[in-house]
Amino acid sequence: MDSIRMRRGAFSAALVLAVTLSTAALAQKKYDTGATDTEIKIGNIMPYSGPASSYSVIGKTEAAYFNKINAEGGINGRKINFISYDDGYSPPKTVEQARKLVESDEVLFIFNSLGTPPNSAIHKYMNTKKVPQLFVATGATKWNDAKEFPWTMGWQPNYQSEAHIYAKYILQNMPNAKIAVLYQNDDYGKDYVKGLKDGLGAKAASMIVAEESYETTEPTIDSHILKLKASGADVFFDASIPKFAAQAIKKIAEIEWKPTHFLNNVSSSIGATIKPAGMEASQGIISSAYVKDPTDPQWKNTDDLKAWNAFLDKYYPEANRTDANVMYGYAVSQSLVQVLKQCGDDLTRANIMKQAANIKNATVGGLLPGVQINTSPTDFAPISQLQLMRFKGDTWELFGDVISGDVSG
Repeated sequence: MDSIRMRRGAFSAALVLAVTLSTAALAQKKYDTGATDTEIKIGNIMPYSGPASSYSVIGKTEAAYFNKINAEGGINGRKINFISYDDGYSPPKTVEQARKLVESDEVLFIFNSLGTPPNSAIHKYMNTKKVPQLFVATGATKWNDAKEFPWTMGWQPNYQSEAHIYAKYILQNMPNAKIAVLYQNDDYGKDYVKGLKDGLGAKAASMIVAEESYETTEPTIDSHILKLKASGADVFFDASIPKFAAQAIKKIAEIEWKPTHFLNNVSSSIGATIKPAGMEASQGIISSAYVKDPTDPQWKNTDDLKAWNAFLDKYYPEANRTDANVMYGYAVSQSLVQVLKQCGDDLTRANIMKQAANIKNATVGGLLPGVQINTSPTDFAPISQLQLMRFKGDTWELFGDVISGDVSG
């Protein structure tokens, strides 16, 4: 009889313990809209059409990468449901798609939506709604403003930092340069121009001899290039998206203008810009990088490139492997997966931003050696390092050291 009571007592204690542990486990799981025991719903907005459609491969790469993660069991047992919409690089359409993702699809957050004007259009909305606008695919400096916009974070080096690095190079190597500037007439282009002028300092007024802006609705920028050549400039600073960057390279060659050409890194893809413009016309262009150029032979046998090619073979075989935007999508997707892993079972929007703001000296596949990801609660600029490169033959050649051109928001 006593042994029966003892067994009952032990069973009751075990039951209480099991219930307690189960309750504790349930209590530890925290979800906001878009997260469950089995799913993490993520929104994305890309220009699958329109003037910036060459960037659409980023969204396609991300979708493929999340398919890979899901095939391997997901993140802490949860599958990613990646919902990506087209906005045509049109800010009013971006607003419409963001509202659909947040209010209708009920995503947990929006990840890596592309473009400065599109993200600017939803900046206040996302922060008012307190929905993360995480790792936006634009280098505008304003994404690093943790105090005023705590729900928005960039990922890539900001445009002003990049322009500072070009300005430093010009001052050191071409102190008497006459600079002609082409830029997109929006926050994206203006951010680059500000960075260049700040980097040149007191010499900006005398060194910059001409400035031309273009609208994304223009079919061609040929007339702007002709005006810039007429200025007598011997340096061309080009802050344009791939479609117009390719046009600029072609036109410069056609009119036999031979300035030292600085091209912003968001348009440095060989597949998206250089090949359409022509390899011969692109010789000598200077740009910068923080991800590995898949056409650079020095990376061919690295673990990074082997893993990247194996991923593409299985999940995105039709990808253009000369397009650095595919490498970008691969690297930023890994960064997000790391943040979600850090979140554990606390998949609240607040914890997603908390984990994104606590990354220390991290690296992911595809970044250049020496480039690290660092954030803090007051620093929402994950990557601030770049290395200069020059186009030679059929690929980019890196030169100089990895440089930080850090600029806070």
